[in-house]
Amino acid sequence: MSVYTGESRGELLAWLNELLEPITISKVEQCGTGSVYCQIIDSIYGDLPMTKVKFNAKMEYEYLDNFKILQKAFNVHRIEKPIPVQRLIKCKMQDNLEFLQWMKKYWDANSGGMVYDAQGRAGGMIATAPPPTSRTASSSARAAYSRPGAGIGGVGASRQVSSASAAQVAQMQARVAEIEAHSESLLKERDFYFDKLRNIELIVQERMAIEGVTQEESDVMAKIQEILYATIEGFEVPEGEEQPLHAEEEETF
Repeated sequence: MSVYTGESRGELLAWLNELLEPITISKVEQCGTGSVYCQIIDSIYGDLPMTKVKFNAKMEYEYLDNFKILQKAFNVHRIEKPIPVQRLIKCKMQDNLEFLQWMKKYWDANSGGMVYDAQGRAGGMIATAPPPTSRTASSSARAAYSRPGAGIGGVGASRQVSSASAAQVAQMQARVAEIEAHSESLLKERDFYFDKLRNIELIVQERMAIEGVTQEESDVMAKIQEILYATIEGFEVPEGEEQPLHAEEEETF
């Protein structure tokens, strides 16, 4: 897939939360269920059968039903972009990030800028779009706010949080969820590139262990190792941890 780099993950999540309010999306991986992509296209054309979309899907076969609706919409509106369904339904960050970046670009080019009634188009139900892997604090908070009568004792207007305060709390929770999602994505990217460096290191070690390699190739391999093990100015490896990438350690990717 081609990568559209116009928006960061944080910007994309902020856009989705504004477009699909009251739904809160805290992770790009949530898009892998297909319901969010259906809503994006529906916000442009307004003709998708949104009451048939499974917003609380938890299994891949349910995700596939949502992507069938999305594919039909693509066909009707002659959208030629291929939908990599089998990759998206795995709910991996990178695949869904790239497709979401393309969807945002398409939305910018074709949306009329009208306010989208996500809840109304979903048949009046609040689509929670839960994370495919685990619950987040923001989803738990939304569940609490969906029961306005719930509280200590369940009665007493004086015990209820004011609507203004509730809105501020919800905004802060959404911001925290966005930061957590961004942090998690950074960790995944770190591990992804570390794995690449590890593979390069292994290849270099294998080549240097072969007898009879040319001096030119040996010099190149040595230069690569020098780059791999270099540190930035001002950075010092803690005492007792001065070891190359190939030291025994637990793989995190």
